Amino acid sequence: MSEELQVNDSLDVMGEIEDGAEQFLTFILGDEEYGVEILRVQEIKGWDNVTSIPNSPHYLCGVLNLRGTIVPVVDLRLRFEMAECEYTPTTVIVVLNIEGETQRTVGIVVDGMSDTHNVLPNDIKPSPDFGSSIKTDYITGLVTIGDNMVMLLDIDRLLSIEAIG
Repeated sequence: MSEELQVNDSLDVMGEIEDGAEQFLTFILGDEEYGVEILRVQEIKGWDNVTSIPNSPHYLCGVLNLRGTIVPVVDLRLRFEMAECEYTPTTVIVVLNIEGETQRTVGIVVDGMSDTHNVLPNDIKPSPDFGSSIKTDYITGLVTIGDNMVMLLDIDRLLSIEAIG
């Protein structure tokens, strides 16, 4: 599956944004839905084999050559300590722009795409405090969309150089 979607080039197709609302791209991992700021999404690419890197963390699938740029690819299921599963025709790589000490491009493998949503800041609830035993600092908040609870991710923390090794 080699189809690619240039997300930032197609924002005008998604309709008007309400005043003060932010747009999030949502995707599926297992039975849960997660969201990232749409302006951080560079593109969505069908699953393709990657080149393995020896001695890398188990959740780092390898690297991908994306038009001359070497992009590390993280299996988000494994990063979240979820059960490993086979990649299917709906499995995609979401290529994200990560900010930190240096600006980087990182791909995340997800089970499938969901939708784009306009979210008002007042609708975002803080993530629950589980104490120090469970790390949730990469979750910026939770929002209810329809009948689903969507976890909004801070991709800069989740995919920082320190976090992905």
